Amino acid sequence: MIRILFLCTGNSCRSQMAEGWTRHLKGEVIEPYSAGIETHGLNPDAFRVMAEAGVDISSHRSKHVAELKDLEFDYVVTVCGHAQEHCPIFSGKAKVIHVGFDDPPKLAANAATEDERLAPYRRVRDEIRAFVERLPESLH
Repeated sequence: MIRILFLCTGNSCRSQMAEGWTRHLKGEVIEPYSAGIETHGLNPDAFRVMAEAGVDISSHRSKHVAELKDLEFDYVVTVCGHAQEHCPIFSGKAKVIHVGFDDPPKLAANAATEDERLAPYRRVRDEIRAFVERLPESLH
């Protein structure tokens, strides 16, 4: 199995979605993990829109990348610019790849309605799904 770490700033939204989609769609060939440069807790709107798509991430928790220091990864996928800029050095054979996605909480900050607030979460969720559907081939 290919072991992939999805790395984001706070491991609250995008990296959690990526781990959830990978487990759901590619769990037979990829062992996914997610972590953050910091920990911000699981974003309730990320949990909600993933549940809408039939993917349960309710058991996930926000993890600091240091918690996974003893694991060797084949790939580390940074899903936000901040994580890309501050990505720690990984020992072993890990290949670091950046695939940036917009930050739903930032885009939803001034939403007037619930639908407006959830729209960026749904869009990014679907973009992450499209990326995961092309794994692992798209990593080479």
